[in-house]
Amino acid sequence: MQMIYPVLLALSCLALLTPVTAQQQRWQQRVEYDMDIKMDVKKHQFTGTQKVTYFNNSNETLDRVFYHLYFNAFQPNSMMDMRSRTIEDPDTRIGDRIANLKADEIGYLHVKSLRQDGEAVTKFEEVGTILEVTLKKPIAPHSKVVLDLEFEGQVPLQVRRSGRDNKEGIEFSMSQWYPKLCEYDYQGWHAHPYVSREFYGVWGDFSVKITLDKNYTVAATGHLQNKNKIGHGYEDTGVKVNHRGIKELTWHFKAENVHDFVWAADPDYIHDIVEVDEDLKIRFFYQDKANLKVNWTKAQPQLVKAFKYIQKRFGKYPYKEYSIIQGGDGGMEYPMATLITGKRNLGSLIGVSIHEIMHTWYQMLMGTNESLHAWMDEGFTTYASNEVMNYLGYGNKTNPHKSSYAGYFQLAKSAVEEPMTTHADHFYTNAAYGLASYSKGCVFLRQLEYVVGESLMLESMLEYYNQWRFKHPNPNDFIRIVEKRSGLELDWYKEYFVNTIHTIDYGIKTVKRERKSTVVVLERRESVDAETGKLHGGMPMPIDLVVNYKKGKGDIVSELYYIPMQIMRGIKGDENLYHRRVVLKDWAWTDKTYELVLPHKLTKIEKITIDPSARLADVYPENNVFPAEKED
Repeated sequence: MQMIYPVLLALSCLALLTPVTAQQQRWQQRVEYDMDIKMDVKKHQFTGTQKVTYFNNSNETLDRVFYHLYFNAFQPNSMMDMRSRTIEDPDTRIGDRIANLKADEIGYLHVKSLRQDGEAVTKFEEVGTILEVTLKKPIAPHSKVVLDLEFEGQVPLQVRRSGRDNKEGIEFSMSQWYPKLCEYDYQGWHAHPYVSREFYGVWGDFSVKITLDKNYTVAATGHLQNKNKIGHGYEDTGVKVNHRGIKELTWHFKAENVHDFVWAADPDYIHDIVEVDEDLKIRFFYQDKANLKVNWTKAQPQLVKAFKYIQKRFGKYPYKEYSIIQGGDGGMEYPMATLITGKRNLGSLIGVSIHEIMHTWYQMLMGTNESLHAWMDEGFTTYASNEVMNYLGYGNKTNPHKSSYAGYFQLAKSAVEEPMTTHADHFYTNAAYGLASYSKGCVFLRQLEYVVGESLMLESMLEYYNQWRFKHPNPNDFIRIVEKRSGLELDWYKEYFVNTIHTIDYGIKTVKRERKSTVVVLERRESVDAETGKLHGGMPMPIDLVVNYKKGKGDIVSELYYIPMQIMRGIKGDENLYHRRVVLKDWAWTDKTYELVLPHKLTKIEKITIDPSARLADVYPENNVFPAEKED
């Protein structure tokens, strides 16, 4: 037993280290898609061929692969349909609409044949929105394989994201339309069925040829390769394109280093082009029904201004084009493009465009696993789009994230909150998913700014983009960027705010007068909500305590008493928000109260406030001010 134990210990340690090492090496799979499809615009059906070169860059042998067949979700009794009809608060865009689709309105995507390196693969099974494939031969580590397949599909009536004939009359919104290889990473396969949420894809290059009626204008991911034969606004200046005698056109798009491909088509699209600079142009595709052209034209210079600001603050856009396309059922991001509904007032049109554009930075160029870390997609995007809208002059000027905090507080005080680590499809309610991923995800960043300092947070966001784009980052990757920049330990912050539903509740417990000083006692509060039975409070945080003094000639107007947390192992930089900062001894998270002495008489003090910047997400801030503020 004594001889065996060290060997077992060594083997167990090796087993524990293996996935970490793989993660640190950051291997990731790669694909090269070559697709050719033909669309029957009258039947809303298409056939296609697909050649995928799949690079297994892992250290593991793969004997199976999986494909997403997203269009199969739009059939009665599919998982998406059943989930929508049984969840407590169904998405109104879905409801029972899938259950009521007719045979010519459903969506489907079927693989007719599959070959591996030229040899027929006979063992593949369609299981809802996933194709399970047993390979002819295993794919060895650090090798590649060519997978050829034939497929056919029917475009569903527009229900969610994809479809035909949306409520604004756009004929084809073609997202999630092709057999798409599932991602395989250090956690294994991610063959998630399409229930309602968003996506996780393999980085690669796409070459896509789309054949359809010549009267349709096509907008898509990538760059059009045969623009002077196609026309439709893509052709070079001075080139005249003649389609006389031709019934169909074949559009050829290429896109490099993306993880998805979207396209849309309509015979009534207007196609506008606006240059941001010599390296980037924005394309706009929309109908001029209901006088849309007025607002779509007014929005264009605002979005050019936004792109310039975004690139300066959040990182350089790496492609040459971006397309804003009327289509879909709201707003949904894809590589180099977005689908948005267009019948909006100007502010709404700019707002939805900015949000989807920012998804380029925090999903299309990151490729985070949205099933596991939806908040890293939606929350980061919400944070950034709030900042951009504030720059453009929209929203709350003094606090651009006010609405996100309000959403989070609503969630935190409810009985339905679940940790942000919950798989996106498995939240008990849509409300819990939405508020956690959008609102709480945004608060995660804004509050982290409070912890480490505003300027350092700006630097960290930019470094995160530059270091982790195209690499499928996870929460640890992000928090380590901020830790290295700040010199602080921040694992506690991520673990409390992401992994639990603990909330923050601090208060000024007592303020007592001494002879020539004032003693203040702060408390970290915990309470049980009488209605929901939910525990509030308990999460430790550093404290910015601002003391305002009654004005007198030559007197200090205000001081910030900064109380760092012991487990931070350091302090944040001075943000210069107030006249003078005083750094106090740190606060151990096990201590529920903290006492400090102000070297001023109580009669000299006008006001004491915990975090007047309102970045601390204190669920009950009423006791954060002394004297207590009177209710209106």
